[in-house]
Formats: sequence, C-alpha cells, structure tokens
Amino acid sequence: MQMLRVMEEAIITKPPIPHEPHKHSLKAWVMYCLRERGFKVIYAQNADFAIETKGKEKLYFKVSNNKDDVDNSCSWIVWDSATKIASVIPLKS
Repeated sequence: MQMLRVMEEAIITKPPIPHEPHKHSLKAWVMYCLRERGFKVIYAQNADFAIETKGKEKLYFKVSNNKDDVDNSCSWIVWDSATKIASVIPLKS
C-alpha cells in the first residue's frame, strides 16, 4: 500500500508536470510522472506498462480516460476529464 500512496502523489497530488491532453497522451504522462518519482517503468505485453519493484515483482497497469473501461485484469490509472484528476485503482485480489 505504501507504493500506491507514492504513486498517487506522483500523478495526483504532486505531478512534475500537469496533464495536458492536447500535448501528450495519458499513458506517456503517467509513465513520465512515475519515472520522475524513481519508479522503474517497463514494457508490458498485456497492459500499458508495468512497474518493477525492488523484489523484481511486476505490477501491471492500464490507463484510460473512461472509468467504464476498468476491469479486474490489472491495476488502472483513470483520468477524469471533468475534474482533471487521475485516480489509481489497484487490482482487486
């Protein structure tokens, strides 16, 4: 759970740059924010990207602008264009 709090800080409360949809995609923005915070963001075949933990475990994420896209295949980062706020939705085990 500590990692999720740091992720939320990286993309919700203190992102290094604001998300500007006309300049960059949501995926690119999220990956940039996480890398700036020191996360090891890597390629993922069945998700938009993965974060590799110190224990070499991989946490898979998808990004979306629509909360209806969320399923239980992995964790999600969803952008709400009305409030201009991202949310992190962890994988339900």
